[in-house]
Amino acid sequence: MIVNYVPTGWQIIYQQAHALLAAQLLHQWPSFLPCDQWVGLLAAAAQHDDEQENWDGHYGLTPAGAPANFTMKEFSLAQATGVMKAARFQGRWRSLLTSLHLSTLYEGLRGQQSELDTFLDEQLANQKRWLRELKIKKADAQQAYTLLHWCDRLSLILCRHELPEMGRTLEIYQGPDGQSYHVLQPQANGPVRVQPWPFREKQFMVSVEASALHQLQFQNDAELAQALRDAPIETLRWELASSAE
Repeated sequence: MIVNYVPTGWQIIYQQAHALLAAQLLHQWPSFLPCDQWVGLLAAAAQHDDEQENWDGHYGLTPAGAPANFTMKEFSLAQATGVMKAARFQGRWRSLLTSLHLSTLYEGLRGQQSELDTFLDEQLANQKRWLRELKIKKADAQQAYTLLHWCDRLSLILCRHELPEMGRTLEIYQGPDGQSYHVLQPQANGPVRVQPWPFREKQFMVSVEASALHQLQFQNDAELAQALRDAPIETLRWELASSAE
């Protein structure tokens, strides 16, 4: 889960909700794929953070008793394996995109665990096989995945309140066209700008749901889980608009 410290306590955004926001952003890009592949790409974006593990022990808490942000948790082979297994039920293209995402995230951990190395090797082997079977060029698959990664990154910037202040810009990621994109919010509570503007519409809204926790510390995961079940839900919204507007 994504954990933001706010004046009233903690703001919690589930990673699955962040993934749905990434899919909203991807939906606004002009399609450059056949319909079946474009829908598969949307599904991969919306479901790339599924199969999260149940809380066990101090999985959801920091040593100080605060909700743990996802960046504080160790790599979970079980979650990575689960999301790949789930993807397989939606076909090879969806599996390929998800596998490319996991390789991008975790290749840097190679050499730390033999089980992880085996998993990473399986991803590389499966990617080659799926490309061959689907008769898709590696560069074309990488272009599609790059868009998923780009939308994932912008979604995280929004969810983690990382929009730069005072007119500064922040690099999002390189887009599927090889172009470098930046995000800014010129005025507080004003539209979010992306430069250059890549989206189909000149102005649109996206949203994500967040749980509001007013308690700062928790004794255990069970107490945190109950607080999250009882927490009021707020909808965070962002307007994105072309600077030409």
